[in-house]
Amino acid sequence: MAGQSVRWGILATGGIAAAFTADLVDLPDAELVAVASRSGESARAFAERFGIPRAYGDWEALANDEDIDVVYVATPHSAHRAAAGLCLEAGRNVLCEKPFTLNLREAEELVELARGRGRFLMEAMWMYCNPLIRRLKALVDDGAIGEVRTVQADFGLAGHLLPEARNGELPPAHRLRNPALGGGALLDLGVYPVSFAQLLLGEPSDVTARATLSPEGVDLQTGALLSFGCGALASVHCSIVGGTSVSASVTGSRGRIDIPSGFFHPDRFVLHRDGRDPEEFAADPADGPRSSLRHEAKEVMRALRAGETESPLVPLEGTLAVMRTLDAIRERIGVRYPGEAGDLGDFGEGASYAAVS
Repeated sequence: MAGQSVRWGILATGGIAAAFTADLVDLPDAELVAVASRSGESARAFAERFGIPRAYGDWEALANDEDIDVVYVATPHSAHRAAAGLCLEAGRNVLCEKPFTLNLREAEELVELARGRGRFLMEAMWMYCNPLIRRLKALVDDGAIGEVRTVQADFGLAGHLLPEARNGELPPAHRLRNPALGGGALLDLGVYPVSFAQLLLGEPSDVTARATLSPEGVDLQTGALLSFGCGALASVHCSIVGGTSVSASVTGSRGRIDIPSGFFHPDRFVLHRDGRDPEEFAADPADGPRSSLRHEAKEVMRALRAGETESPLVPLEGTLAVMRTLDAIRERIGVRYPGEAGDLGDFGEGASYAAVS
């Protein structure tokens, strides 16, 4: 595939699919081949919007289209296992939106399927592909702030301000509150703070968590403390009932790094080294707008041309480790989705659990 355009299929037609496709259109080595939705009308409208030659009214047709090199799965995460699995079974490579799946069991099934078929598979954790986040990680790995002691990250939105809100809150059927759609703050938003912490510290050895639950049984807000074998701690928070600064901070034995806002797609961060003036690192204007998803698309295409079946920037073992942590948090706060009994793992005795309904 070296030197060739990479041919993309888009599975689903929602907001994130549109944002990702808009970035693909601007990449000269990306070719948009087909889009699929369970609604033929939606697929045709999406295809017309982005100049995509083929529109399918079912997922199977897209999965079986042999002119496609890789499928971007952008369904709600409750359907990731089914959609990505269908594409992998058909021999397609897959970039699957975050959170990767509902739980670890589903994630392990997809990874096993991809490895068994020799297909490329990657979670669309675009934060890991962001040049500024990569620069931050390199500084931390090089000892710029000494040994990491704490990581703090939050991601909260004011659900009552979303267009879909009714009478000051999101309706129970909304995807963020619907258990059948994997609703709640943790999987939709909390995956970013958890992934940020684990990018820098690896997988935690212990998890403590508390949450406020909705009447439907999903988390409206969750706070978790992650403990690591090196002695470091990470404090992560997510919410769909209040907008937060969406900031992050990494403190080490000889300094800290602050991302003042939008930590998962930053336009700048500040390095504070003990005894030295602060240093600001800003995004390269050539990298595109702050919301750019093109970096993960470029990484997928680079990996496919190199014949790789996973990305070193977003390795599958790292994705599985994040899913283990998300499962552990949900076990502690008492959030389970339909048909999930017995699926969630446990980090052992002594974990704190509290849920306020």
